[in-house]
Amino acid sequence: MSNVKQALTIAGSDSGGGAGIQADLKTFQMRGVFGTSAITAITAQNTLGVFDIHPVPIQTIEAQIKAIADDFDIQAVKVGMLGTPEIIECVAENLKRYKFGQFVLDPVMIAKGGAPLLQDNAVNALVEKLLPLADVITPNIPEAEALSGVKITDEESVKEAVKRLKALGTKNVIIKGGHELDSQSEICRDWVFTDKEHFVLEAPRFNTPHTHGTGCTFSACLTAELAKGQTMEEAMKTAKAFITAAITHPLNIGHGHGPTNHWAYSQLSQE
Repeated sequence: MSNVKQALTIAGSDSGGGAGIQADLKTFQMRGVFGTSAITAITAQNTLGVFDIHPVPIQTIEAQIKAIADDFDIQAVKVGMLGTPEIIECVAENLKRYKFGQFVLDPVMIAKGGAPLLQDNAVNALVEKLLPLADVITPNIPEAEALSGVKITDEESVKEAVKRLKALGTKNVIIKGGHELDSQSEICRDWVFTDKEHFVLEAPRFNTPHTHGTGCTFSACLTAELAKGQTMEEAMKTAKAFITAAITHPLNIGHGHGPTNHWAYSQLSQE
């Protein structure tokens, strides 16, 4: 039996390579975890936007997940872009069927350029079917507002949103604060609420257009660390450090919202 830790990402494919399945697998690799995948949608996108979305048939999504479950020893699973209520229900049923270890839910709703990645009628399905199964959810502020029904403007509204999200069944919540003050705050704060404690992770804001895939990359790093046996708190801190390095050392690829630098954290650690 291999000692190599293994993780699964269930998400959409990004032809531009900066987000989705591609960002997840790159992050898993950089964190020393073998990555597997089940693709829920094929997108045509680059740093300038999303131009086409083709949902993968339900039976093909199920077949991918079964193929992974039958042959791999998965310690943690991350779920990203799902798109439709039918895909959400399919993924929820399969997560209950198979033992994939810790479950990280990144409730992807909108692409960096503003394109919707989740149908309006799918939010309720996400809340009802997947939130109760999640060990941790990683919404940004707009996503947390959509899921909780709370307008987030200050610390108290953050706490109220988290209270409602936990009441829906999820165990741990981290609300990513990059959108705070319309993305103009000097400090990027993430609010962490675990079963044991709550605290804030902070990093100075780095002004760059190259932030495509930040949410995917953060939650993928969190998944990789959990697969390696890190505590939830330590995994969150590593994920914050990883995405901060990825943002502050841009690759300057593309003509729009370019991808983050998945090499940066490891390169900085070696210096």
